[in-house]
Amino acid sequence: MKPVNRVTPIGIKLLAVFFAFGASMSLLTIVLLLFPGSPLDSIWRLNPQAHAAFQSLGLLSILLMALVCWACSFAAIGLARGKEWGWLLAVVILGVNLLGDSVNALLRHDLRTLIGIPIGVAMILYLLRVKSGHHFER
Repeated sequence: MKPVNRVTPIGIKLLAVFFAFGASMSLLTIVLLLFPGSPLDSIWRLNPQAHAAFQSLGLLSILLMALVCWACSFAAIGLARGKEWGWLLAVVILGVNLLGDSVNALLRHDLRTLIGIPIGVAMILYLLRVKSGHHFER
């Protein structure tokens, strides 16, 4: 149980919302992939390259998005509850995202992904700083 004298920092609350949003978007992606041709398909106009990439992966794309949805959901829950495992999961997710952004920039020459690197680093540094403040319990 979380000590009563500890207040959850606003940054942790915002990161929990961020991961909940990520879970929602990955769930929406699963629905769009499972039901092509629905009225929601117009959402793919926001990122037609992602749509093509997901289609080329077939069933694997649904499994990948299910993993992302699961991970983001649990990170959001863990952070909101002040759990150390939620903190760790958030750091791992952000680290994997940083790696993905770096690979996309280097191998695919997609320089748009570079914007995610300083943002991801800032989030990880914040989580490391907050972790040292003992806001999380096992």
